[in-house]
Amino acid sequence: PRHMFRVPDGQPEGVGAKAFVDYQNDVTAADIELSIRENWQHIEHVKRFTALGFGTDQGKLSNVNGFVITARALKRPVSEVSTTTYRPAYTPVSLGALAGTMEGATFDPVRTTAIHASHAARGAALEPVGQWMRPWYFARKGEDLHAAVARECRAARTGVAVMDASTLGKIQIDGPDAREFLNRVYSNAWSQLAPGKCRYGLMLDENGMVMDDGVTACISDTRFYMTTTTGGAAKVLNWLERWHQTEWPELRVWMSSVTDHWSTVALVGPKSREVLSRLCSDIDLSSEAFKFMDWREGTVAGLKCRVFRISFSGELSYELNVESGYGQALWEAVMAAGADLDITPYGTETMHVLRAEKGFIIVGQDTDGSMTPNDLGMGWALSMKKPFSFLGKRSLSRSDTARSDRKQLVGLLPEDPQQVLAEGAQIVEDPNIASAKLPAPMLGHVTSSYHSPELGRAIAMAVVRGGAQREGQRLYAMARGRVTPVKVVSTVFIDPKGERQHA
Repeated sequence: PRHMFRVPDGQPEGVGAKAFVDYQNDVTAADIELSIRENWQHIEHVKRFTALGFGTDQGKLSNVNGFVITARALKRPVSEVSTTTYRPAYTPVSLGALAGTMEGATFDPVRTTAIHASHAARGAALEPVGQWMRPWYFARKGEDLHAAVARECRAARTGVAVMDASTLGKIQIDGPDAREFLNRVYSNAWSQLAPGKCRYGLMLDENGMVMDDGVTACISDTRFYMTTTTGGAAKVLNWLERWHQTEWPELRVWMSSVTDHWSTVALVGPKSREVLSRLCSDIDLSSEAFKFMDWREGTVAGLKCRVFRISFSGELSYELNVESGYGQALWEAVMAAGADLDITPYGTETMHVLRAEKGFIIVGQDTDGSMTPNDLGMGWALSMKKPFSFLGKRSLSRSDTARSDRKQLVGLLPEDPQQVLAEGAQIVEDPNIASAKLPAPMLGHVTSSYHSPELGRAIAMAVVRGGAQREGQRLYAMARGRVTPVKVVSTVFIDPKGERQHA
């Protein structure tokens, strides 16, 4: 037998057909010969001159042939040429071996709150939200999703209801420059926010697009407690660290993730103050002393607690924050205190309905990375006079972001009050779109759509081109071959003056 490293063709290298050695990087025998003529004598130099063995196979398919061709060009034994440095893996490794035990729960870990056992005991249906398993709805005997959600919504609007809000991202921001840092990463102003007060903030990317939102509380002049969306917590923390470490290292400020440190119980509804008063005696809960967007520190059910008067439902609401280890004890105490008032636990589906009735956005559902605050009708959250430009401010003056015909958030009322629109349905002007030649011009799409128990009808939110100027117009939502006429309205379907949450 004869070892074959280069199929002979009787011609000098470089003449005739190309003789490929490394099929990944298209290295030929002529390239190796050229490297030797260029006086690259060491095999590692030949490798770098030609890219021999640079591919993902690390030379497993080509290098032996390359070494022999190099040795012949140098007129030396192969043993003197030696080999290049091989990097792991030295032998083929299956993808399954690399994955190892990373499958199922070890590949995508499930996170549960400290109150999870209480939810499971009450038969909550669960859904994944940002790796957390959250209660979706709490069905009673004989109820389906829709019946359970309607009951939970009625409790929150007319009585008292309770939700586990522990999954919200929580970041503690410390340091003498914390206020200035918040001024730069949020679009609104933070210089005058006093201890004991909270403020809603929008966070924009460099392009001026909304990337997250949440309420931040002033704990002291040098400490703030920021909340983020459930799925955006890690991204926001990385975003804050990136700008602090790379652009503003002179600011004396430090961020800590405290999401797992706090359990949060949202006590919601007109009777929420009555329930809380049964558990808390060291905080004046009157509307005059404890106003909307205030926070107080006190004792609830014998536990040290931060009580925030904020609302994602539009109702009178308190968010009770205790150390996570006491979360379940707080939940059960709240349930016991409100038992005679038929206190009702509710899940994420009801939360979505309540916030949509009030016109509150969910970042990532009503936004898609291309929505500015002005597109969302939230220009009030922009402080354009801050001494230091906030992130995204410059982009808001670009011709594209300033034009009036951008997609803008609107409310929709289907003409058939019982027709719940499909989320993602396309918004069009032509009622004959189903028979029109496709593709047809689209104005936007439905972002959120629910049946409102409060209004007894279907409601929706959508982003529509030039939507701010279309209020009162008749448009059409198309999905799955069905065309539904809709009326463009305000995104705020109930309590436009906010009287309930200020009660």
